[in-house]
Amino acid sequence: MRLGVLGGTFDPVHIGHLIAAECVRDAMQLDQVIFVPAGRPPHKSGPAQPGAAATAEMRLRMVEAAIRSHIGFTVSDIEIRRGGLSYTVDTLQDISAAYPGARLYFILGADLLAELPAWRDMDRALSLATFVAVHRPGVTLSDMPPALRGIVKPLEIPGVDVSSSIIRGRVKDGKSIRYLVPAPAQDIIEEEGLYRDGRA
Repeated sequence: MRLGVLGGTFDPVHIGHLIAAECVRDAMQLDQVIFVPAGRPPHKSGPAQPGAAATAEMRLRMVEAAIRSHIGFTVSDIEIRRGGLSYTVDTLQDISAAYPGARLYFILGADLLAELPAWRDMDRALSLATFVAVHRPGVTLSDMPPALRGIVKPLEIPGVDVSSSIIRGRVKDGKSIRYLVPAPAQDIIEEEGLYRDGRA
């Protein structure tokens, strides 16, 4: 079995996440892509950002709604259940244990490549999964640090200049997010009043 792993805060999930997952699924011939909403990522452990109102449970619910219609996508609450800071190496170890013999592919944006060597127990993480870096607007895959060349697989995908922070800002300003966020997730944002003033 070939499994993709796409982690993130997903606050909220948006079309860029889905495009990246689908392109890697297709290119690497994956049987499934597992979306893993972070409980508390170490690189975002400071003060809450303005408008970042969704709880971990709400973010999980939005991802579940967004991917429900895709047979090749699934979601795991492994990091939320674990509690504390979420490190990629721990998540890969847990998924590897849950799927013995599976070949794992960890999906990340090219904007994270520069900080990748400083990630916790990176050698162990690289032994557990093949890392696949996808194109992000404003970042070229040719800028990959020399130490990662030949280790991380670069993959060009259609570039969509959208981020969760942009979406939260648009909601707060009363602007439309239609087509930037999967409709089922947008329904939850509207029903729960998320991101309007920084509070759920």
